Amino acid sequence: MRINQKISLLLLSLAASCALADLPTEQAVLTDAPNVPPAITRDHAAKVVVNLETKEVVKRLADGVEYTFWTFGGSVPGKFIRIREGDEVEFNLSNHPTSKMPHNIDLHAVTGAGGGAASSFTAPGHSSKFSFTALNPGLYVYHCATAPVGMHIANGMYGLILVQPKNGLPKVDREYYVMQGDFYTKGNYGEPGLQPFDMSKAVKEDADYVVFNGAVGSLVGDNAITAKTGETIRLYVGNGGPNLVSSFHVIGEIFDKVYVSGGDLVNHNVQTELIPAGGSSIVEFKLEVPGTFIMVDHSIFRAFNKGALGMIKVSGPENKTIYSGKQSDTVYLPEGNAIQSLEEPVKAVAAKSLQERIQLGQRIYEQNCAACHQPTGEGIPNAFPPLAKSDFLMKDKLRAAGIVINGRQGTIVVNDKTFVGAMPAFQLTDEQIANVLSYVTNSWGNKSDGLAPEDVAKVRAKPQNAATE
Repeated sequence: MRINQKISLLLLSLAASCALADLPTEQAVLTDAPNVPPAITRDHAAKVVVNLETKEVVKRLADGVEYTFWTFGGSVPGKFIRIREGDEVEFNLSNHPTSKMPHNIDLHAVTGAGGGAASSFTAPGHSSKFSFTALNPGLYVYHCATAPVGMHIANGMYGLILVQPKNGLPKVDREYYVMQGDFYTKGNYGEPGLQPFDMSKAVKEDADYVVFNGAVGSLVGDNAITAKTGETIRLYVGNGGPNLVSSFHVIGEIFDKVYVSGGDLVNHNVQTELIPAGGSSIVEFKLEVPGTFIMVDHSIFRAFNKGALGMIKVSGPENKTIYSGKQSDTVYLPEGNAIQSLEEPVKAVAAKSLQERIQLGQRIYEQNCAACHQPTGEGIPNAFPPLAKSDFLMKDKLRAAGIVINGRQGTIVVNDKTFVGAMPAFQLTDEQIANVLSYVTNSWGNKSDGLAPEDVAKVRAKPQNAATE
């Protein structure tokens, strides 16, 4: 009986080997974020060959900040890999000769010990090969698992692999690849130069940077992803970690569908999707109105202070029924026409000198402006322009007064850097505006003779809409 069982198992093994040998062979299409390989249209399994290189490269982390990234394919995140359920995958991992470290790959899509890590351990200047069958459809993270594992991931060694279901995914107009990661540097956020990895901060989970697609500003301005009104967009969203959970949110949109954890459980009408380190989700939504929609980690200080911010620029006709835009802006006078500040009733204190005006303006700035432009006046890269040594601010103080009174939206160039956003109008008196602008035009390297309330009154006397020039 045992002999017969062994013969049966041998015959099954031979049959399986013959079946695999009969599969057509194709080369996997690999893409850099935010691009995604085209959908697989074949209706059968194939042998798919994946060639991926690990390489250690110095690249931009933020403006003026460089970092030595350890990468799959030369960029962070690593290449997007797209295969089909049932495919046999031949995986070839090559470690560039200039690498200082051995690397490997753990694909969460692999059924097998280590996800391929032990079979792919590769020294610099060497290549390794292993194979697996894609049994389970879904969107999966892959990462390096060479010790110390956390350090390899923290240096950028992660990416996404999509195992497309046999029947495919519903057709959409556009697909994009977005992956979050947290970085730990010896210098603080924005400190210039080539920054080394800080193991102590990583162990404490004290991230200096939390970014999409490997760098601050990787998905803003000219790098923003694009679409048109009426289109449906699909985002393949991953979180490489190594430590922090992502609260992924698109400001001004609702996810029509969320494939939870990248699997086949679908949620509808979702505002924010929680994605753990080493996890992923697929989100889909139809674009009804034009505008710039901001992608953030809704652990919101990460977005505005650590870099987890991207843009989706949507072009097309307005739909005022769905979203009107601002329809009016009127004065609000509560409690018997007493205008109040955030903390206490406004007192009409008239400054007697420029120095006194600057001192009064500092408090107004700290209450109303510092959250965006920062206490140091440096602003936030790719989000809020600096006031410190600002050529835009110092060129025209009366224009600045008009922006405080009426608000401003659209594109602005400050010190040769472009910012896209909106500043609301502030309900401040002429005296307060004169004070705060006297403060900012005489702080952080700026120098002026300040503004007087009479100057502000002249600007206010010229009604206008929110500035866009």
